[in-house]
Amino acid sequence: MPRRPARGVERRVAGILAATVAASVAAAMAACAHAQHGTPPRALAGTARPDTAMTAPSPMFRAARPRGVSDDAMRIFDGAVVIDTHNDMPTKMLDDKYDPDVRHPAGFGPGQGNTDLPRLQESGLTAEWMSAWVDATYARQQPDGSFARVTRYLDAIHAWVGRHPDRLVFATTAAQVERAKADGKVAILIGVEGGHAIENSLDNLRTLYARGARYMTLTWNNGNDWAGSSIGVNGTRTGGLTPFGRDVVREMNRLGMLVDVSHVSDATMADVLATTTAPVIASHSSARALNEHPRNVTDAEIRAIAATGGVVNVNFFSRFIDPAYRRADDALDATMQRKRAELMRRGPLDTATLNAELAKERRPLEASLPVTPLLVLLDHIDHIAKVGGVDHVGIGSDFDGVTALPEGMEDVTALPRIAQGLLDRGYSAEDIRKILGGNMLRVMRKVLDHAGAAAAPASR
Repeated sequence: MPRRPARGVERRVAGILAATVAASVAAAMAACAHAQHGTPPRALAGTARPDTAMTAPSPMFRAARPRGVSDDAMRIFDGAVVIDTHNDMPTKMLDDKYDPDVRHPAGFGPGQGNTDLPRLQESGLTAEWMSAWVDATYARQQPDGSFARVTRYLDAIHAWVGRHPDRLVFATTAAQVERAKADGKVAILIGVEGGHAIENSLDNLRTLYARGARYMTLTWNNGNDWAGSSIGVNGTRTGGLTPFGRDVVREMNRLGMLVDVSHVSDATMADVLATTTAPVIASHSSARALNEHPRNVTDAEIRAIAATGGVVNVNFFSRFIDPAYRRADDALDATMQRKRAELMRRGPLDTATLNAELAKERRPLEASLPVTPLLVLLDHIDHIAKVGGVDHVGIGSDFDGVTALPEGMEDVTALPRIAQGLLDRGYSAEDIRKILGGNMLRVMRKVLDHAGAAAAPASR
């Protein structure tokens, strides 16, 4: 979830991958060096089984057809196990009184959203990873409020799924996701966003796992005591893992919990890749080669994640994928900083009043921001497929956690347009199904199902 940090603290954090992963990076580079523009690359050597066989969709599970999507693209989409690895609707549920059970208009304003139960049913999604995002403000509370906040998310997500046993199923394994596809239900999984949520406690990490969380993003925009962030908001850490941070990664490997490197600094990324014994994911990150943003991953990092057997799931946020949008957004931010200074010169204002005034000033100006074409999103998917291999890219929308999306990608029901766009670029049906979710299903089977066979059922 971006949640727009102050741009004054946004900066690129220099770093290189650890020497201990250099050999695997070089092997991955050699495996994909043959890739040519417009031709999807072959899988890296040694990759686990593709899990891309066409799955017959339940009649309850066929997606509604968005405008401009062909019969061929819909057949591919309906037959795929479609997995989105990052959705922030739970934050709207907790903070905005957003009712997930009723249909909302697509958008970013009050009462609008990208996700709800009616649209999930129409979307054709097999599995949606719901984010339990813990804002940096909770880590600054005395005492620390981060673990209490993440617990509220778990309560809310479990309660929502429990209200709809005929349409939703809570999942912690790939096998449960596949069963949801066969049953015509949407599988809901939980990912924790922000390692400060565990409050420096491996016992808290184990509790989150016991309650059903199956990935943890090691940082958010704030670094924590043991891992560095790519942004380092409020002066927090941007360095690598501490010894305790390495213990966190090892414990996640032992539990069967996916290590998520979205948001982390380059130094922490290198340390994770040198420490992990299991595939690593980026749940919602795009390609830095196409848009120079510290939240995106470098080509070397893409190859190194692929070398672990992992997946980079592409974020849809216009600011992360579109340089033209980012430049215009930066200019708007500068304008708003000047307006903030003007308001403060007029007299003292409490924070809530100041923010409300700034939001009112900003809203009409946002209409001037450029709309990101869908092809820009497809470029990021295409780039990561070519650099890391087509077995190592997926989708991590960041729906309901962003303020701008590409044209035609307004909500969860628009996902078949990705299948159409990839088909238009010459991708095979098999490779499209990999990108839509088959790659993540493979990783989930390797990491989650292996541990899940011996683990107790997730408690609520």
